Amino acid sequence: MVKINAAPPYEIFLFAMKGTLIPMSSFGLNARETRVLKALKTPERIQRFLDTEIAYNKEPDGDTIRSPRRVLRDKVAHCIEGALFGAAALRVQGYPPLLLDMEAVRDDDHVLAIFKQHGHWGAIAQSNFSGLRFREPVYRSLRELVMSYFEHYYNLSREKTLRSYSRPMNLKRFDRIGWMTAETDLWPIAEYLTEIHHTPLLRNGAGRRMSRVDKRLFAAGLTGRA
Repeated sequence: MVKINAAPPYEIFLFAMKGTLIPMSSFGLNARETRVLKALKTPERIQRFLDTEIAYNKEPDGDTIRSPRRVLRDKVAHCIEGALFGAAALRVQGYPPLLLDMEAVRDDDHVLAIFKQHGHWGAIAQSNFSGLRFREPVYRSLRELVMSYFEHYYNLSREKTLRSYSRPMNLKRFDRIGWMTAETDLWPIAEYLTEIHHTPLLRNGAGRRMSRVDKRLFAAGLTGRA
């Protein structure tokens, strides 16, 4: 998970990227990058690549939102960086590049790259918590998909913290700033994700009656934590 913080104004980012042209045949990727992403032929392979080839980004030098190009080069990603990479890899395979944001209380947001197969939703994700990563495409609605994360979405005080989710956001709207290959941190995407409508998951004060995560699930979620 990663906290989506305040960022430089969107206009400054656009000015920095002014004049950038994105050849849609390759999405601006070079031959090596295209070769790597084309080899990830299924969502499962994309997730496996994130799990085995990309370390979790603890941001030792400050907040970042790396583009997929920078993730490939630096071999690190936190949740939104991993979701951007997942969306880019899905796009190369012919899927629309979709992100979904999950909001929490007393915790960080979590961002998914989502995809649909045979009318059902699945997700690719990077997380320091083992239960917040891949989901098979078996969920009939986005709410079903998001609720599959509910019991695994908790903070270090063992509170279940997930409360709402955004509508899908198609990253095509950010092609003009070269989101797949940008060398500049992609703060406009994070800002947009926080601004779009989010649907609440709980009603009638259910969040105030929540039990704590049991010790076994808590320990399992931290397995392999970087």
